[in-house]
Amino acid sequence: MALEHALLVALSERPGSGLELAGRFEKSIGFFWHATHQQIYRVLGRMEKDGWLSVETVPQTGRPDKRVYSVSESGASVLADWLAEPLPMETFRSDLAVKLRAAAYGERQVLLDRVRETLADHEARLAHYLVLEKRDYPVPGDLAALDRFLVLRGGIRLEEFWIGWLNEYLEAHS
Repeated sequence: MALEHALLVALSERPGSGLELAGRFEKSIGFFWHATHQQIYRVLGRMEKDGWLSVETVPQTGRPDKRVYSVSESGASVLADWLAEPLPMETFRSDLAVKLRAAAYGERQVLLDRVRETLADHEARLAHYLVLEKRDYPVPGDLAALDRFLVLRGGIRLEEFWIGWLNEYLEAHS
């Protein structure tokens, strides 16, 4: 997947400015597809030039005009084509897994401290996902909401996996 596709998805859900998109990335899509503000703005410019986006300029008082992006007909076609492409098998690439495998060759206690820190990060992310689930999806309504809900459920299950695995590792070494 390219950042362009993630932006097309976000803008299909709701038009927005570059700043709004960056904020939305930090709160949702960014949990599984990271992009910096600079990358988002650079790619938005390229997508506009390629005709994938429509832009409305909104005047603001005391600030530069805001550019609000939405998906054009061409962009919707690009997104539909991308959705129809076959999916490659998801790969698991983890620095942590390699470090766990190498634990016998270094300072195990230092690694166990890193594992505890990583576990805390996953517990915090899971707690955040559960708040989002309760707040945003008490009963999914339309299909777009159902799709977003199921992606969130995937994130919850992934965090539950990490927490279970890291707890198993720590328990085996206590």
